[in-house]
Amino acid sequence: MKINHIIGADISKKSIDLFCHGLHEHLKIKNDVSGFKKIQFWLAKLELVTKDLVIVMEHTGYYSYHFEGFLHQNQVQFCKVSALAIKKSLGLVRGKTDKIDAGRIARYGYEKQDRLRLEIPVDATLHRLQILNSTRSLLVKQRSSLMCAVKEYRVILAEKDPIIQGQLKLIRELTGQIESLEKKMKELLIKPGPIAENFRLLIGIKGIGLIVATATLIKTNNFTRFKNRKKFSCFCGSAPFEYSSGTSIKKRTRISHLADKSMKTLLTQSAKTAIQHDKELKEYYQRRTQMGKSKTSTINVVRNKLIHRMFAVIKRQTPFIPQYQKIV
Repeated sequence: MKINHIIGADISKKSIDLFCHGLHEHLKIKNDVSGFKKIQFWLAKLELVTKDLVIVMEHTGYYSYHFEGFLHQNQVQFCKVSALAIKKSLGLVRGKTDKIDAGRIARYGYEKQDRLRLEIPVDATLHRLQILNSTRSLLVKQRSSLMCAVKEYRVILAEKDPIIQGQLKLIRELTGQIESLEKKMKELLIKPGPIAENFRLLIGIKGIGLIVATATLIKTNNFTRFKNRKKFSCFCGSAPFEYSSGTSIKKRTRISHLADKSMKTLLTQSAKTAIQHDKELKEYYQRRTQMGKSKTSTINVVRNKLIHRMFAVIKRQTPFIPQYQKIV
């Protein structure tokens, strides 16, 4: 990708700092509609054409939501990169301000411009699913915490103690809210369209249920974000990497801890379910562990097989058909 100008954007809850690499121009605006409008005047002042520039920003969750909508609406190209990738690319640094951070992001974008991947507008249904899914995940964590607390209280308190009963009431309320969110997710996922079709194909694979299928659709932007399954496997922390140097350093191949941990956890749960219910994967798991291979590495292989199956059915747009055969 050849770009004439790179602009780094350091985004916070209340403000956005913009820094144009090359021109060394800085602009600080409010993170709202009134602030966004100042960008257009700033670009005109610098005589920059929107089609010739790219704005680079870090992943900041919902802080950048309205800003991204403004950029899409005005056809301004932008991309989001990992904060860790930017940090590691800087080497030794001294000092930190919002302006300096914006400049560092711009410099990263300039140096890595051949690797930048432009963001495309997210489907409204997919965005709604993302909010529902993240809210559900938060409630599930809260419920798990309460369930652990009740388990501990039962050691020292009677079952009818107000403390335990109060916790159980909260658990029931959270369970009801979680079920309500899942119902709304299902309603969105069955509406006619490409998302519904891909969802139907995904849940046809043993081990892939509502939550894993939904998370996969969100993370892959309905299978448009990653070029192939290997890229997604790397993103999820399931791809093994070699670790060696010369003749003195030679360690076993292992996965990287730099990954989307939530997606990795979901895929691990799916792998365990698939091992129980998929005859082919169950036999493979048993054979590999009997050979002395670790259970953890075998589960990782099953994770990769599930990723392969998901990408295969989406690419072919045909349901997964189990074909039992021994795996060497």
